[in-house]
Amino acid sequence: MSQIIQERYQDSQLYRIRHSTAHIMAQAVLEKFPDAKFAIGPAIDDGFYYDFDLPRTLTPEDLAEIEKRMVEIIKGRHPFEREELSADEARRLFAEQPYKLELIEGLEQGGTDDNGEPLDEKPVISIYKSDKFVDLCRGPHVANTQEIHPKAVKLMQVSGAYWRGDEKRPMLQRIYGTAWQSPKQLEEHLWRLEEAKKRDHRKLGKELEIFIFDDEVGPGLPLWLPRGGILIEECEKLAKEMEFKHGYERVRTPHLTKEDLFLHSGHLPYYAESMYPPMELEGVKYYVKPMNCPMHHKIFSSKPRSYRELPLRLAEYGTCYRYEKSGELFGLMRVRSMQMNDAHIYCSERQFEQEFTAVIYLYLEYFKLLGITDYMMRFSTHHARGLGKKYVNEPNLWLKTENMVRETMLKHNIPFVEIADEAAFYGPKIDVQVKSAIGKEFSLATNQVDFAQPGRFNLTFINEQGQEETPLCIHRAPLSTHERLVGFLLEHYAGAFPVWLSPDQVRIIPITDNQNEASQALANRLHDLGIRAEADLDSDRMNAKIRKAQLFKVPYMAVMGEKEVQAGTVALRKRDGSQQVLPVDEFIALVQDRIQTRSAEL
Repeated sequence: MSQIIQERYQDSQLYRIRHSTAHIMAQAVLEKFPDAKFAIGPAIDDGFYYDFDLPRTLTPEDLAEIEKRMVEIIKGRHPFEREELSADEARRLFAEQPYKLELIEGLEQGGTDDNGEPLDEKPVISIYKSDKFVDLCRGPHVANTQEIHPKAVKLMQVSGAYWRGDEKRPMLQRIYGTAWQSPKQLEEHLWRLEEAKKRDHRKLGKELEIFIFDDEVGPGLPLWLPRGGILIEECEKLAKEMEFKHGYERVRTPHLTKEDLFLHSGHLPYYAESMYPPMELEGVKYYVKPMNCPMHHKIFSSKPRSYRELPLRLAEYGTCYRYEKSGELFGLMRVRSMQMNDAHIYCSERQFEQEFTAVIYLYLEYFKLLGITDYMMRFSTHHARGLGKKYVNEPNLWLKTENMVRETMLKHNIPFVEIADEAAFYGPKIDVQVKSAIGKEFSLATNQVDFAQPGRFNLTFINEQGQEETPLCIHRAPLSTHERLVGFLLEHYAGAFPVWLSPDQVRIIPITDNQNEASQALANRLHDLGIRAEADLDSDRMNAKIRKAQLFKVPYMAVMGEKEVQAGTVALRKRDGSQQVLPVDEFIALVQDRIQTRSAEL
């Protein structure tokens, strides 16, 4: 959740409800386990949790009892009362609670902000009281438990969590719950969770034979199966067509390079932890590349450039490698090998507005095609505190470039939220958060401005006045990586891809063996037209063949019996359940139209 959205959330009634419900849950747990030690209980994106040190492991029956008691407490209409106190008073109050004592000590010493920097002033120590429960807490909370709907609260699960995320500290039991403003909202949330389980790209990827991981190959290194290869080819074909239309030129660069290149670009000081360790040959260190940009800069500088060549848009589907931590790997969403929909645009400052907005509009073309209607542009800026550490130490260029992006977005009425301290090390950026069909959020596209690397690589062009000028560089990846894009599309479409993208477009199903020859002939005809078609000539019955096609979410099932063969028709069964009889030529024209227009309709 972004910083601005988080701040808005913390000011919302829903946040207050969830934070208050966490306290109510803690009260119910302490009533059941009077000797329990309790730690922290924040509201989170879709609910709340609380961490406990308990005498035994909780069971599903325990959760049911705790939830029942929570409902009773809510119905008691208890007020939440805030009180400020000194560190000594707080220590006396929580004398038997070691986790609270540690928190009090941290507050007394002054505390830190979200970036680990010391706060200018010591935070106020406050507690909240409600019914029989008192907690060390800064709030906010509802005024009274009557603001919480007892039928809009549910405990979800228990998991283990190290105290303060440190594996050397005690393992606590974390109880997760969710709370909403109405029972209807809770019902919708539970439906989304169930739907999300069905749409999990890891589950669908296995069922639909899209990709696998193998321990012997290595974690985070996906192997694409033939059906997955088709998805990647179709996405790449789409991007190549779009980029050709928008004036991009394609280049290719090697998978590894000398250490000198990443020292030159400045990536090593800022990015080393995310890079694979170097390999040394003949006294020279080589790195597998985590990004393509330094090599594209070399291509730009390979010959003198004139203003007449700008903007120069270099695009590549380069495979990059990043050493994501093991605990952060997640299916296709966080991997160590990735094929990037990457490009770098070299332009003059005068051309910046047009090029930057063209990238944004390219995003929107893709979103319309893929049925993405819910998205948010995040404008990420630097923070002066990170100059020289997290960001290139050019304060004036930071302010100038950020202002260029801000003014461009405002001028073109492109909605965005501004987030401090999340920029790339070389410049500000726009990241696009998209939501799938069930509202699950993904970070998909990025549009980054680079004022630093062109200077580091001495990139220049001769301007209209005959003088050398340094270009700006725009890094853009509207379709992210193939891995993340395919993971998103699997969940967005629940594996039921549009016809143009579907690994299997047509399955031809003969009713008896007597139609095998005609079915294969139709499959061959479709194949020759570039349509992915297969005749199912197995010995299974027709209904079993239809079920098999449905499991693979094939858009069109063309059933052929003797009647259809004689009449030159197919009995078409669409994935959505609709059926019709069509002449073969009309059916082929339908499939071709859906593929050529990349339609989402069957």
